[in-house]
Amino acid sequence: MGVELAAEQARSYGDLKDDVNITDSELDKSVRNALKHALEGDYDSYNHLVGTMHHSERLHPDEVALLETCLKSLRGAVSCIDVVHHRSLLAAIFGMSLWNYDTHVMDALVGLVTSLAASSPQYVDLCLDMLVSNFLPPYSFLELLKQPRGIIRKDQVLDRVHSTLKDIAHLVPLSPLRLEKVVRERMPNIYTKEPLIVMYVENMLRLESGVIGELVGSTMLMAVVDRLIDLDVEIAWDDILQDDFSKGIFQMELEGLEGPADDDGDELQRNDWIERFFGGNLVAEKLDSLMVLVFGHLKSSYENGRLEQVFDTLLQSFHKTVLTVYKSKFAQFVMFYACSLDPDNCGTNFAVTLVNIFEGSSYPEWRMSAVAYLASYLSRAKFVSASFVVSVLERLVNWCSDYCKNQHGESNPKAHKVFYAGCQAIMYVLCFRMRSIVAIPRLRSQLFLLRIDDILRHPLNPLKVCLPSIVEEFLRVAKSSHLFNVPQNFVSDGLLESELSMTFGGLDRLDMFFPFDPCLLKKSDRFIRPNFVYWSMVRSTYEEEEDDDDDDDDEGNSDEDVAEVSNASNRARMVDDVGRSIDEEDSDIDEDFEYSLNRMSITPKNPTAFWLGGKLRDSVQMPSRIRPSTSPESL
Repeated sequence: MGVELAAEQARSYGDLKDDVNITDSELDKSVRNALKHALEGDYDSYNHLVGTMHHSERLHPDEVALLETCLKSLRGAVSCIDVVHHRSLLAAIFGMSLWNYDTHVMDALVGLVTSLAASSPQYVDLCLDMLVSNFLPPYSFLELLKQPRGIIRKDQVLDRVHSTLKDIAHLVPLSPLRLEKVVRERMPNIYTKEPLIVMYVENMLRLESGVIGELVGSTMLMAVVDRLIDLDVEIAWDDILQDDFSKGIFQMELEGLEGPADDDGDELQRNDWIERFFGGNLVAEKLDSLMVLVFGHLKSSYENGRLEQVFDTLLQSFHKTVLTVYKSKFAQFVMFYACSLDPDNCGTNFAVTLVNIFEGSSYPEWRMSAVAYLASYLSRAKFVSASFVVSVLERLVNWCSDYCKNQHGESNPKAHKVFYAGCQAIMYVLCFRMRSIVAIPRLRSQLFLLRIDDILRHPLNPLKVCLPSIVEEFLRVAKSSHLFNVPQNFVSDGLLESELSMTFGGLDRLDMFFPFDPCLLKKSDRFIRPNFVYWSMVRSTYEEEEDDDDDDDDEGNSDEDVAEVSNASNRARMVDDVGRSIDEEDSDIDEDFEYSLNRMSITPKNPTAFWLGGKLRDSVQMPSRIRPSTSPESL
């Protein structure tokens, strides 16, 4: 090997002949000289050096070898590089894509980038930006990524990118803080092709779970949720379902999504229904793919014992972003799935946070949104126990009851909209969960003693203000359960929406916001469906009970007589149930209930006397109102 770099200045580096050789040490010296000469105004050898970095076509083996050697030589000469005089060289280096080279050149390039970042603070942002730009391949690689060799190349590139980011973080401790900004600024917008935006988010989640995740993880996750929301709001919800106020919300679900498919026919019918609204909707498809990616990340976090940490960040993001978005459609199912993975911790934490916001926030719209999320979550989450539902309902009922004590006027949807939102949430939850609650004597007694019907009969008259379809369904369910003294004049089919109910919902129709209605995203649905309660699962049980009640009514008793006998019998049954629950030891309290009480900070009151069935009963030990585990100010 014996020809110096200066001898090659007369011809391009791409024209090397087989007999042209140069030692590594000689090349190192020539590279240093080229950098030095550029400082003195002699750019001939420097320009050839820059040209070596600008190959745009497929390289020959000797060209690959020369490029690799030059990169290694530059790594050893980073102290000679000047950010001003060698600007074109730096631009060439930072403009190189790892995707275009073999692993040897990749290693040489990331080694040079690491050395530059460590040599001077002025290079750190440039190095980070170059590495983050390699999160995505050139457009020409998109088709290749569908093939095995494309997947191999992807792994080769991204493994080196993340390894280099970790190395730079070790050498420059403050670099992760600067990395956050770079990643957010380079994040693709919602109009980027689906494969690219999915790959970018995949890298963000990899950062979140990686070594430097403790420093940048929360930022990455929040940015991902923000992008989910950006996509979500682009989907025209009104164009999909077009709020039909002549139909109840329960009826619309039965007509569109008949619950979990038991056979291929039901599944095909469901898919056809979804395809009708989302077929060809690129935004919905992107959101669906990103949701699946996040679901996978959450499952991995759960398996690695990181879910509680990740969920804390999700909860912050939910409160800051999701909760305040007008009628978010699908992004909130990230919270639902996380709760399904760990109901005892994440699920309980989510519900408590929502109750705290409802009770303590200074923004009425946030309070209404929070209680809507709470009601929808308790109704739809199959993994939430009936005992936990009752404990949360107790807190809502107590709040509404306290509110009623301080109000002496009549219905006013605008002035009391938070109260009506709470009442509607209570009725909505009971539409779904009443049967599972009354099946357990202890919970049936606890629910009866809440005296929900006192709130519904208050002069504020929530039955006339809340959404008619929910009121109608609740009264039907209440009648079937024989648990409440149902106002007979309200039990009728086809309640019409009144001016009061329309005023309560406002122009934004917040009264029709049910965040965890069935998920209409095809790929995401398979993660949600196993833990989801569909209305068709619940409705059939009440229809059977209604048929039995109708048979009893046909035996000659008037509605008033039937109601009076039913209520008297119900009160007697409540007395017996309460008496049994006092006499029996705490063995009837299952583990889920005990855990829920502990998580929700329930403590027993002192024995109190209460009226039941018109008679003063003996003192009964009852749980006190659930106290918030955190103050509203801390949310």
